[in-house]
Amino acid sequence: MIKLLTLIVIALAAVTIWRLMRVLELVRDLRNEDEQITDKDNRVNGRLMLWFLVLGMGGMTYFTIDAKKYLLPVAASKHGALTDSYLYINFALIIVVFFITQILLFYFAWKYQHKKGQKAFFYPVDHKLEFIWTIIPAVVLMGLIVYGLKLWINITAPAPKEAMVIEVYGKQFDWTARYSGGDNTLGRSNFKLITDDNQLGVDSLDENGKDDKITRELHLPVGSKVIFKFHSRDVLHSAYFPHLRAQMNCVPGMTTEFFVEPTITTDSMRLITGNPKFDYVLLCNKICGVAHYNMRMKMVIEPADDFKKWYKTQPYVFARPDAAPAVVPADTVKTAQASAQNRKIVASK
Repeated sequence: MIKLLTLIVIALAAVTIWRLMRVLELVRDLRNEDEQITDKDNRVNGRLMLWFLVLGMGGMTYFTIDAKKYLLPVAASKHGALTDSYLYINFALIIVVFFITQILLFYFAWKYQHKKGQKAFFYPVDHKLEFIWTIIPAVVLMGLIVYGLKLWINITAPAPKEAMVIEVYGKQFDWTARYSGGDNTLGRSNFKLITDDNQLGVDSLDENGKDDKITRELHLPVGSKVIFKFHSRDVLHSAYFPHLRAQMNCVPGMTTEFFVEPTITTDSMRLITGNPKFDYVLLCNKICGVAHYNMRMKMVIEPADDFKKWYKTQPYVFARPDAAPAVVPADTVKTAQASAQNRKIVASK
């Protein structure tokens, strides 16, 4: 609250000073007084420009370095490291251009201050200079675009067949994960099959779903290849893995996906960050309702042996003996059969 009041006071003080200056200008105009600017005034303004340059650059450098503590730690995925390096390249270029332009701007304001009896040189056109300052930015930007496209193609490349398949299911206001089991194939699901005992609507008649496991916590073996398949029950959600540098929208009625390779275990990241309580997290990056802030799921990246031990303790989707088997409605079966028949006809053509 004190910080807010301080900012308000500073803002009001700035407005007051500006209004006073405006009043003085109006008074001068009413008195028909000509504004007299001397060489001394210009020298003072020139020196102030240099001081502003030094202090401004110093302040910008300090606050930029200080803000580093608010940034995310190193990326914990293979493609995350690539995107971070691309971001740092952009930052480096921006910083270099910023320092060059600002130094020249304030230096010129001091160097070429107005002096009585001195006339500015009129320099109307120079095609060589125009060519240079047009071509250099164009080449740099083209290089960034080409490298960015290459990086994007690498990140969005199809996942290998051996990649572990995990479904991430979003609804207001939580996440659920479904592992594809030993066959690495998710069983069919349908929103019409959703019950209290079958919250993801997994079809119990599909053999591929017999070994699926549903969890409320994500565990990933480090160094593994994982393909996430995203679904939403109600509204648009966005699965955001900040430490993996990955995000994908969860759209009702649609399957979206992305492929990642986690590279740093939770224990290693705790050492890197110096935070013994650090945990990876899955967040929702869409404002999906009043309890949007509750949509978070803990994620653990661990060695393969630890993952196997954890996975064995998780129950299967249809492990409960008292759970009633899901029955697919007749209209759903007919629709699926018709779609399959249409695909066969199109494929034969």
